[in-house]
Amino acid sequence: MNEAKTIEILTKMPEISIKAEPLFKIGSFYITNSIFTSLIVFILFFILADVYNKQSKLRKKSKFFYFINFILKTIYQLFESILKDKTMIFFPVFGAFFLYILLNNWFGLLPGIGSLLVGLRENGKLFHFPIFRGNNADLNATISLALIVFFLIQVNGVKYLGFKGYFKKFFNISNPINFFVGILETISEFSKIISFSFRLFGNIFAGEVLLTIIAFLIPVLVSFPFLILEVFVGLIQALVFSMLSAVFLNVAISHH
Repeated sequence: MNEAKTIEILTKMPEISIKAEPLFKIGSFYITNSIFTSLIVFILFFILADVYNKQSKLRKKSKFFYFINFILKTIYQLFESILKDKTMIFFPVFGAFFLYILLNNWFGLLPGIGSLLVGLRENGKLFHFPIFRGNNADLNATISLALIVFFLIQVNGVKYLGFKGYFKKFFNISNPINFFVGILETISEFSKIISFSFRLFGNIFAGEVLLTIIAFLIPVLVSFPFLILEVFVGLIQALVFSMLSAVFLNVAISHH
């Protein structure tokens, strides 16, 4: 049945929804507000990387280059304390994880993100949802990141230890104790997907809901301390996700 739909810009409190809302459709694929926001962040991330790369080839470098270089060096040193001699191999992946998650977390705190609303009429009822939604406030996005980390760990575990050497900790029937330890290891390995995805999603979604409610209930200046808190939370969550990924990978590829 066809549903009458009209789009109109609103300035009232949205209905809080856990799932991301579709904005438009390309073929049979729906572009949700979280995907739309993540595309903007991805383009911004690409532009920053491109500018940094071009600056690195110049003799006279700008302050922007030295600022980004300082950030990258600091992040590298953090991962070096975990990955040791393999830092250079895995830093591009985990550094990208950290920066991409951080940019998504902070982009969701900008004015208009979550507060610029669309009214959608379906069967005479008017529903409100934001045009822009922080990507990490969408469980689909955080599960995708968690799955990437999960497969990254398994692939590199097999690469460094061999198929038999890596999966021996999961399937070991040499004695009953090792057999049950293997079951626990298997459960623990798959639980990382839930742990990674729900930790990131829960913290970011809760923070955005808190800021949305406060912004509509009290003056802007009163919500400023909460905004600063969420900036800090966004940094911590990006750091926790990427550092834990590095720790689990390091454990997976270690012979001991």
